[in-house]
Amino acid sequence: MRILLHWLILTGAILITAYVVPGIAVSNFLTALIAGACLGFINLVIKPVLKLLTLPINLITLGIFSIVLNALLFWALTVVVPGFSIATFQAALIGSIIVAVINWIFNKIMKED
Repeated sequence: MRILLHWLILTGAILITAYVVPGIAVSNFLTALIAGACLGFINLVIKPVLKLLTLPINLITLGIFSIVLNALLFWALTVVVPGFSIATFQAALIGSIIVAVINWIFNKIMKED
């Protein structure tokens, strides 16, 4: 049940981001569901490995590179999910920050219950 709720939160965050940020487009709700599932998988499996590999760069930049890594992984969704597109890296950067903030807020609300 918790995984399903987290998936729906990611899907909603992607839809909100596509509505707010120009340059990010989602063709329909099914595409957003697939993008949410893929983003959840990327965050669960691929992101920890990349964080470990980029640890020296993260230390040098005092953690700022994590934001760039999030944007690159968010932009990578365009390759995996047809119907989901991001026009520029700036849109990916802003979009990944919005998705992360929405995800963080809902995770804080869920932990209080």
